[in-house]
Amino acid sequence: MTEPLLRRLHARGERLTVGALPWVAPVYRAMPQVAEVIEFPFAHGGLQLKARRALARQMQGRFDVAYVLPNSLKSALLPLLAGIPKRVGYLGEARVGLLTHRLKNPPKNARPPMVAFYSALSGELDVAGDRPRLQVEAARGDAVLDRLGLSRGAYYVFVPGAEYGPAKRWPAARFAELAQRLALPVLLLGSGKEAALGDEIIQLAAAGQQQNCRNLAGRTDLLDAFGLIAGTKAMVSNDTGLMHVAAALDVPQVALFGSSSPLHTPPLSDKARVVWLKNDPDYQPPLDCAPCFQRECPLGHLRCLNDITADRVLQTL
Repeated sequence: MTEPLLRRLHARGERLTVGALPWVAPVYRAMPQVAEVIEFPFAHGGLQLKARRALARQMQGRFDVAYVLPNSLKSALLPLLAGIPKRVGYLGEARVGLLTHRLKNPPKNARPPMVAFYSALSGELDVAGDRPRLQVEAARGDAVLDRLGLSRGAYYVFVPGAEYGPAKRWPAARFAELAQRLALPVLLLGSGKEAALGDEIIQLAAAGQQQNCRNLAGRTDLLDAFGLIAGTKAMVSNDTGLMHVAAALDVPQVALFGSSSPLHTPPLSDKARVVWLKNDPDYQPPLDCAPCFQRECPLGHLRCLNDITADRVLQTL
């Protein structure tokens, strides 16, 4: 979702270095407008001032501008410690003294889609129509397909996990039922944390005589996952990172939303279709609780996802 911002900065002549955590760094290496990627050695949580000071010393004098994308206090510390003269970001978490150019953070109930939210850091005004775009090198894509014995357009991809929590995950039994209804092989993608979920879907699908599911969760690197998504006939996913990858690769997809909102983080592609019971006038009783943005359903019923049928997703697909 940050790719359009980087494309704008590159187009006006800025040479871009992106600082990112190791798990997301490959995304930026797939963007031709990015000249360099620095992998941050930071663990999750805590200020880790010693590590930030050490990295800041290596960065001294190298950069003119820092665009601070996360809203946290700690994300704005490194550019300050590195002495970068212009530091651009949104107000929040007592960052007034850390940023030199500050944008007002829109209230949550009026926040634009995240792509436009990030693109606005460019200082340009016409950001509402921005859409992410990624490219997979043909050789890289062909290599992973050959290794797995696959042909372009002859399989589906499912992404059944969601790092945020269960309130963003369509049930495993629904994914399995959908797999049973498809004639082509199904690949399950995700992180190593979602390998058990993939195994569960395969077991449920096999009970219905679908023997063509393959669980690749945790068994591909991120760029191989990009190649598999680029070559798929279509993808079905929850609201998760790979959903945005499919949109950026302009792949046909069905995106399932539960506790989150497609008004905030939609898949920005003409080939994307969203299923969200919140905005379905035929779904009764209405989902007054959605979007709750909770990790787990606070009411315990998870109607927003449990009531999306495999039939409906199949028809949309």
